Amino acid sequence: MAGVVFIFPALFTIHDSPFTIRLDMATYAIGDIQGCLEALEKLLEHVGFDRARDRLWLVGDLVNRGPQSLETLRFVKSLGARAVTVLGNHDLHLLTVAAGYARPHRRDTFGGMLDAPDRDELLAWLRHQKMMHVEHGYAMVHAGLLPQWSIETALALAREVEEALRGARYREFFAAMYGDEPDRWRDDLDGYARLRVIVNAMTRMRLCTVDGAMEFTHQTALENLPAGFVPWFDVPQRLSRNTPVIFGHWAALGLVVREDVVALDTGCVWGRKLSALRLEDRRVFQRDCAGTPGTTHW
Repeated sequence: MAGVVFIFPALFTIHDSPFTIRLDMATYAIGDIQGCLEALEKLLEHVGFDRARDRLWLVGDLVNRGPQSLETLRFVKSLGARAVTVLGNHDLHLLTVAAGYARPHRRDTFGGMLDAPDRDELLAWLRHQKMMHVEHGYAMVHAGLLPQWSIETALALAREVEEALRGARYREFFAAMYGDEPDRWRDDLDGYARLRVIVNAMTRMRLCTVDGAMEFTHQTALENLPAGFVPWFDVPQRLSRNTPVIFGHWAALGLVVREDVVALDTGCVWGRKLSALRLEDRRVFQRDCAGTPGTTHW
């Protein structure tokens, strides 16, 4: 798709254009990797990533379904402060399986992750990553933000989950993390029910109602949406709309670059593409992915 230009209100995006802009320092937001380290390495080579100067923003789901989950974690961890990662549902699944509070799924491809000699070090590092990141006029989260949450509110709620993940009682949190209820936010929620809603919105949500009730079964694109539900980012007057939100998680949706949102999960693990957005000029870069045998649905 070289040379394709996307034009949106107040935004000009160059998609893999044949001409090059060299920046003194660049920040690349990258979609769901899911253990596809080879594709990530090719994409970073393509953009000319310099680990001594540039930064990566990773939208989560570093692991699972692809062939190199262990190697991907080692690589991202090795970048230190040059990489900012938010947690995705597959990352949390790995942590919960490792802690003994969930069973591996048939299609999980953690590979040697759980038996690696540096397993504990890598899992501790992963458990200390963010739920949400805000910097340079952008916000980043794996899945989405509920319409009642401003960026400031969402960031404070993300910190609550991060404290639970990093605290001495994190195993109790994993034991209570899963579940679809409550399906919406209330300010008076407390305890693990409160944390569960935050986790579900930030790592699982694609659709919600205008008043913020979440739906978790829809995995395809924008056709045949359940009655009463819309993509979370299309809820009118959502409180986060004035800050561009970068997210992944929705591979069937594909690449979306708008003034208010950037969707970067372009289905690398499904044999499509791995995508990056350079924040400084909103240029999009992509590389083809080989995919993983047996990954036939989202």
